[in-house]
Amino acid sequence: MESILDGMRDALTQRGFAADRAELWVMIAGSGATLVLAWLANLIARRVILRVVSTVVKRTTCTWDDVLLEAGFFRRLSHLAPALVIQTLAPAVLGGTPEVESGVRAAVTIYLTFVWVAVVFAGLDGLQTLARRHQRLARMPVKGFLQAVKLVVALIGLILVLSIVLGKSPVYLLSGLGALTAVLLLVFRDAILGFVAGIMISVNEMVRIGDWIEMPKAGADGDVIDVSLTTVKVQNWDKTITTIPSYDLISGSFKNWRGMFESGGRRIKRALHIDMRTVRFADEAELRQWRRLGLLAGYLDEKQREVDEANRAQGSDLSVLGNGRRLTNLGTFRAYCAAYLKAHPKIHPGMTFLVRQLAPTEHGLPLEIYVFANDTNWGAYEAVQADIFDHLIAVIDEFHLKIFQQPSGHDLQAAFGLHAGQECA
Repeated sequence: MESILDGMRDALTQRGFAADRAELWVMIAGSGATLVLAWLANLIARRVILRVVSTVVKRTTCTWDDVLLEAGFFRRLSHLAPALVIQTLAPAVLGGTPEVESGVRAAVTIYLTFVWVAVVFAGLDGLQTLARRHQRLARMPVKGFLQAVKLVVALIGLILVLSIVLGKSPVYLLSGLGALTAVLLLVFRDAILGFVAGIMISVNEMVRIGDWIEMPKAGADGDVIDVSLTTVKVQNWDKTITTIPSYDLISGSFKNWRGMFESGGRRIKRALHIDMRTVRFADEAELRQWRRLGLLAGYLDEKQREVDEANRAQGSDLSVLGNGRRLTNLGTFRAYCAAYLKAHPKIHPGMTFLVRQLAPTEHGLPLEIYVFANDTNWGAYEAVQADIFDHLIAVIDEFHLKIFQQPSGHDLQAAFGLHAGQECA
């Protein structure tokens, strides 16, 4: 290139052009040629090289190159071609004018900085796509990490551009930022807190994509669909979306149901409120009737033998109702509940298992079922819970017990001896 320009300069000088005018024409011609070559380089990079790369990528069996192609990684790389041509030819074309040459170099360097930042961003987007497709990484908050890297890359690019524009070393600008730290902390307090909180959430895996979280303060109750550096998006069960600042998750409290799903068991905690007026000792006829229940036959035989041995040892006068030990209909029903649940195929055998009485209240005596279903799916869990209590409520009459409930209109009609349509006098 330099030899061509020198030849043009000599030819113009021989034709009678002044040295400065010849230099001007040479610079104009060289600049035009440089721009044409830069345009040709861009055309070849985009129309030829990029198409060849796209064809090769589509034919390979790897997936990562396809992801980079979709993210625009190679397309953004093609923008380097014209800048590299200008950067290479500028010294020869503008060698006689240092000021113009330095200006062009600065412009090209700024352009290359933006291009490299865009290339890095495309590569990070490709990594995010690959992580989303990976089975183990799909639920991890990779997006927050990559956004932090993007922020660092953008800051580095901004510092380099400022150093070129101001003609200062990047180290000088970094040292100057120390004096602005206090101001930056005050102005960007919320952004900095959100940034730190996002990193803490990502590192500690407090929230992952797909987690079910509850945060009543924010009105969030549903699945996490996105975890970014500053916000967490939750799709509630009514299909609305709640956006929670990352800092709120750190400064406040929320419930994450991930542990329940990972454990493989979902808690059933519900009570039957027994009418205490129906609780009494069991007689022989009732014991014979309950022995016909397969789940209770072994329990009643063992329990009756234990009661008989205790009464013989104490010499109790069983003709008096309060003497000695006796079986009750409530205790037998509680044993039936335990046996029924132990035999149920949907109850987790390795987790907490309780059928217990709670303190009596104005609503009766609570008999609480505290077990875990072995299916954590919401629909299946509700079906298991409903089937269990359907059965227990239906069978409780066999033990001559009643479920307590508030009096209804039918109860009042029965109490006053009225039929439907009649009114009190």
